[in-house]
Amino acid sequence: MTKTLARGIALIAACALTACGHHASRNTLRILTWADYAPPKVIAEFERETGIDVQVTVSNNEEMISKLRATGGAGYDLVQPSQDRILGPQREFGIYKPIDLSRVKLDEFRPSLLAITRRTTTIGGQVYGLPYLFGTDGLVVNRKYAPNVADYPDLCDPALKGKTAVRLKRPTLMAFAFASGQDPFALYGDPGAYAALMDRVGDTLIKCKANFKFFYDNKDQLLNAFRSGELVAAMMWDTGGWTLNRENPDIKFIVPRSGALGWLDTFALPARGRNDAAAYAWINFTMQPRIAAQIVESVGSFSAAKGAEPYIDAKLKAQYQAAFPDEAALDRIHWYPAIPPGLEQIEGRVLDRIKAAD
Repeated sequence: MTKTLARGIALIAACALTACGHHASRNTLRILTWADYAPPKVIAEFERETGIDVQVTVSNNEEMISKLRATGGAGYDLVQPSQDRILGPQREFGIYKPIDLSRVKLDEFRPSLLAITRRTTTIGGQVYGLPYLFGTDGLVVNRKYAPNVADYPDLCDPALKGKTAVRLKRPTLMAFAFASGQDPFALYGDPGAYAALMDRVGDTLIKCKANFKFFYDNKDQLLNAFRSGELVAAMMWDTGGWTLNRENPDIKFIVPRSGALGWLDTFALPARGRNDAAAYAWINFTMQPRIAAQIVESVGSFSAAKGAEPYIDAKLKAQYQAAFPDEAALDRIHWYPAIPPGLEQIEGRVLDRIKAAD
């Protein structure tokens, strides 16, 4: 080996361990997020404006927690779990770090949604999540064939046998619990009472099973069943209903009498992220009204950014406002609180029982 080559190898090694490695870290933002949450045109504009390269890994709640748990919160600089998946994993695994609110332009956020995430992601006075995108589960109904559907139990009307659908997932359990007059979230601190309520909901869904054409697994399956006329009513997310409504005005998303269920995905910082500065830059960039509207266009769900409405497609904005006409309407949504350990195992047993029932 020549002396020149040896010096070159030594320089590369030193660079990797010291300043050069830090420089590369400062100029790369690694995001773990959902599909379409970081649109290519938004990434391109951010990279031009900041000089920071963006690397996106697409994931979901369960995978995000699993990846961060496996690495002790390393491998990414910004993650986007749902707001109910922050407090529990943080207490159990310590996979996030607190957000420095002084580095965030808080006036860019809708106050009601900011208040929700601060309430559900605060531990010891420190905030671990900020709102990004939100949406709801409610009912999608073809009014021509199912004019009387107004709440989740109406999916079990004998006149609609074989013409309705739900997911065999926890949101369905929550929806039918609220429709029964109970608040499942109020029982999170009482596992025995919660299990008893879930068993009653399971019994209701088993009796209703003949009404379900299927338990749907994905968006295309559900939308196509409405288009073909196989389904006339289903528990579904708002954006799916609005998509169908643009194709067929008889199909509408409605807020159930017992209330819509609200999900809210967040910005969160992994405990061992290397590039907090880039993460804060991305948060502030994507909460700008014009940029937030581009993200809404990509995803179809609505942004927690304040002032994005003038930039959003007029039809989508009208559909949203018909369902949620003001900020007070957001307060009436049943927002998912943090899930205590053990409750998902209770729900899993009930869901398995429903699936196995004749």
